[in-house]
Amino acid sequence: MARSPLTLAAMATTALPDVDIRGARALTAGGSGRFDSAVLTLASGSELAVRVPTDAAAAHDAEAQLIALRALTPGVRDLLPFAAAEIVGTAPLEDAGRVVVTSYLDGYQVEAAQVPAGRGVAVEMGTALAALHALPPSVVRAAGLPERSPREARDALERLLDVVGRSGRVPVRLMVRWREAVEDDRVWGYESAVTLGGAHATSFVFRDDAHGVPRVAGLLDWQGLQMGDPALDLHWTESAPHAAHDVFAAYRASSVRSPDRALRTRARLHAELEFARWLAHGIESHDAAVIDDAAGLLDALSGGIGDDPLLAGLEGAGGADVSEAIALLDRVPRGPRDAADTSIHTDAFDPEELSLHADERWDAAPARGAGSDDTQPLEAGASDETQPLASPDDGSTAR
Repeated sequence: MARSPLTLAAMATTALPDVDIRGARALTAGGSGRFDSAVLTLASGSELAVRVPTDAAAAHDAEAQLIALRALTPGVRDLLPFAAAEIVGTAPLEDAGRVVVTSYLDGYQVEAAQVPAGRGVAVEMGTALAALHALPPSVVRAAGLPERSPREARDALERLLDVVGRSGRVPVRLMVRWREAVEDDRVWGYESAVTLGGAHATSFVFRDDAHGVPRVAGLLDWQGLQMGDPALDLHWTESAPHAAHDVFAAYRASSVRSPDRALRTRARLHAELEFARWLAHGIESHDAAVIDDAAGLLDALSGGIGDDPLLAGLEGAGGADVSEAIALLDRVPRGPRDAADTSIHTDAFDPEELSLHADERWDAAPARGAGSDDTQPLEAGASDETQPLASPDDGSTAR
């Protein structure tokens, strides 16, 4: 059973014994159950986020997030035009993992399929990623975080294709399509960058400026921080057919890195291979239901690509049918990505929850939709009311 906000507030006091917590509310509207989370209101009126992992895999993700956030020194944060959560306190749990309290990034998120074209959300996303990818490699290296060269990334994908190819559940046309991309030297001549290792549309936290224009106020999902393929952080654009062009245009306009002709091709390849990773997960966990589900998704993808070649023009946009097929990615659970491993960490996924979207955020409000006019404030979703904690004067404690 999920812990209540008041229970989480009580647990947070072990990490912050000297902080006066006056109230708590649920951090998200629903979730996969991998984390219990809440927003804490302090006596000063400021807010913090508390999260507690519910299993070993979630605890592993939490530890990775802590390492990444600690790598973001004040000097590094000054280089970014947006905020990242700051660690306020932690405390070990009796069984495994720890209670983690961070700053709270207030704002809203936009699902990929709802990102509108034009200035605003799409342009902000591309600009924010360019800033992230411009960080010096020392950010990753000083923290001992992973580094993936193009050769290593390519080798990992070859191993993934070997695993799923032996299953006999991948349509031949997809195997041929992917093999051609992995074997094409033009695709892999990129310069590694500091990346999240696989950002999503809901990794961005927005707030509207004084003119009602959405601005990226924060970035989430730091647990995969690494030196790697910048296209990993753009794979979600294949689920945003209306906005993808503007995201990439803004990214290129803001980037200080060497031109990458194959950036969009690799982003699309990574998006398609999410289905292959889901199949690999089913194979490694011996889960027939997951294998069948992944096979069905791969069949749909195969039918959706039509005659649209992956390598044509390299920077060419994907066809509408491909984008519609890629939209099925919303059904594939997220998990830690290791470019040097074909495994997608079996216990990091809940096979019964195939639509995670933005339900497990570290420090932000639930995702909200974007209207057709992206310069207008997005409608706020419903949120749980803050529950006041008992005053310390009456001798009560939160439960």
